[in-house]
Amino acid sequence: MNHEAITLLEAVNLALAHEMEQDENVVILGEDVGTNGGVFRATAGLKERFGNRRVMDTPLAEAMIGGLTVGMAAQGLKPIAEIQFMGFIFPALEHIICHAARMRNRTRGRLSCPLVIRAPFGGGIHAPEHHSESTETLLAHIPGLRVVVPSSPARAYGLLLSAIRNPDPVIFLEPKRIYRASKQPVLDNGAALPLDTCFTLREGSDITLVSWGAMIKETLEAAEQLAEDNISCEVIDVATISPLDMDTILASVAKTGRCVIVHEASRHLGVGAEIAATLVEKALMDLQAPPLRITGYDTVMPYFRLENHFMPNTADIKDAVRQTLEFV
Repeated sequence: MNHEAITLLEAVNLALAHEMEQDENVVILGEDVGTNGGVFRATAGLKERFGNRRVMDTPLAEAMIGGLTVGMAAQGLKPIAEIQFMGFIFPALEHIICHAARMRNRTRGRLSCPLVIRAPFGGGIHAPEHHSESTETLLAHIPGLRVVVPSSPARAYGLLLSAIRNPDPVIFLEPKRIYRASKQPVLDNGAALPLDTCFTLREGSDITLVSWGAMIKETLEAAEQLAEDNISCEVIDVATISPLDMDTILASVAKTGRCVIVHEASRHLGVGAEIAATLVEKALMDLQAPPLRITGYDTVMPYFRLENHFMPNTADIKDAVRQTLEFV
């Protein structure tokens, strides 16, 4: 078993290899996932190890990838499809929404749809149009889909194992900005992490910071810097944005009384709005200030010269925390 410091990207590869070794029904398909090992090399070496019947290069046809993945899952395989960038997922949505998400309900439990759709998402790598979207809310709104977003190598490994083993469809969104940003020791022992659960990354008493994916980096940085001014931040990694574990967030806000929600996606109707609305509905008497959202803008993700302006940063989060703490 490996127990070395690896990147988030390497952790994805490690989890894929582990499940393919354990279960011959696990197969991988997508554009360039075989010979080239994927556009980011997430599947590097897997075709050589497991053969081209289990690691399949497809044409540049996302609609076909979506339909083929649903058909495989309905007939006993456990397909893991890679959509090269999240901005390319739209042709596959008809199959994902109308079939994968409904299979269990449509057949009254006779069939399930154990598939995983992997997609790099988010900005921060100076990519062209359709390569930097954060449209997780579109998928989180669909009953029957799980939407999972890892924020570290260890969570990528453990959550992807759970996603592959899950009997229902999982959308696994990988924040490409942090694919190679840092390393963390990961033990390749097949130990999965729970889905549908938030992770409390830092204990605090003054305010709760809620985020997921790549923005966890800036959120933790803000919490660390604010600690120098004796501001104690609790940091929660949502990890599974649908279904949403509000119990963990509510328990934290009951302790701190204040909350700032951080996400890269556009503000309007984002997952942050759902969290804020639920806090007002269920924790109004615990709140000492309105929940604040720090988000991207309600615009198309700009090209690289304005990309950093679009995305929230550590200073934005610190300002929001101070604003929330000053509310009386």
